This record gives sequence, C-alpha cells and structure tokens, in this order.
Amino acid sequence: MRYTVYDTPVVKQLFIGLSWCVFKLLGWKLKGEIPKERKFVLIAVPHTSNWDFPLTIGLAFLFGFKLYWMGKDSLFWGPAGPIMKWFGGIPIDRSRANNMVEQVVEAFRVSDELVVTIPPEGTRSRVDRWKTGFYYIASGAEVPIGLGFLDYATKTGGFGPTFYPTGDIDQDIIDIRRFYADMRGKNSDQCV
Repeated sequence: MRYTVYDTPVVKQLFIGLSWCVFKLLGWKLKGEIPKERKFVLIAVPHTSNWDFPLTIGLAFLFGFKLYWMGKDSLFWGPAGPIMKWFGGIPIDRSRANNMVEQVVEAFRVSDELVVTIPPEGTRSRVDRWKTGFYYIASGAEVPIGLGFLDYATKTGGFGPTFYPTGDIDQDIIDIRRFYADMRGKNSDQCV
C-alpha cells in the first residue's frame, strides 16, 4: 500500500501526542486490544457522526497501527484529495458496481500487513440493515474482523474481541451485532 501519515516520522509522533491530548481533554478512555493478526478488516460501529473520523484516526495512532479506510469519492475531490489519501483514504465510487470486494481482497492477498476499516452501516444515517461487503472481504481474504467501536455514552473507544467468519453470514452478523447492542453513537437516534 502507499505512504501515509502513519509512515511520516515526525508527523506521526506529533499526531500520537495530539491524539493522546484530545482523548484526555474530551474524557475518552481506551479499551481492548488490537487484533494480533497483521491483516484484518476493522469494522467501525456505530457510525453516526463526522466526529467518528478524527476519533478513529486518533485511535489508530494511540493503538499503533496503520489504518486504511474507504470513503465516498466526493471526499477526495480538489485539494482535499491528496490529504485524505495521506490519511489512509481509499476513494469508492458508490454510483456503480466496480468489484470493490474483489479489489480489497486482492489488496489483502498481496500485502504483508493491512488494516482496512469499513463502517457496516455504509453511511452516518440510520439504516435497518448493515451492508455486508466487510464480511465478504474478510471471508474472501481469509482474515479476521476487528470489532472497533466508539461508544459516546461511556466515552470509550477501542476494540472488542477479534471475530473469525464461519461462513454462515446470517448467524455471524447476528453475533457481531450482539457485541454492539448497548453502544451509542454521537447521534444515538441513528443507531440500529
């Protein structure tokens, strides 16, 4: 994968310090451990606010891993594009089918180390069903799913248990969602 903010020596240290200060000032606590595997799909739940992005980036710095994330391609237009990519962004054109799952599976296959975060809701708005691309990517790449979270009710962010797909997507989604049942996003009325 490409060079990102996580690879920039002095800037990386500054962001670690900044993340630590922001989390302390806002009263947030860290919980859990990053999956031990060097490659995994990280789901980010609940996703209800634009504030989820900087907090998740802060978590990546504080937990010490290089994070890639998918975002709608309009986030990458103009001068913001190179900056978003430097922060690990991968532009996704949601207006057409483009074999995104296969492309990400291939990226996992050719990488020695890769963490890609995907919000299963697919949007900050309320949804009744999760999108399942994250599951098919993890299954196809034969990597686990890291259960990442930002619980605004308790001001806690971090990781739950590492989940290994069984192939039974319906039951696996139920089991994964059970972990998030009591968590609240910033806009809790949008949580499923």
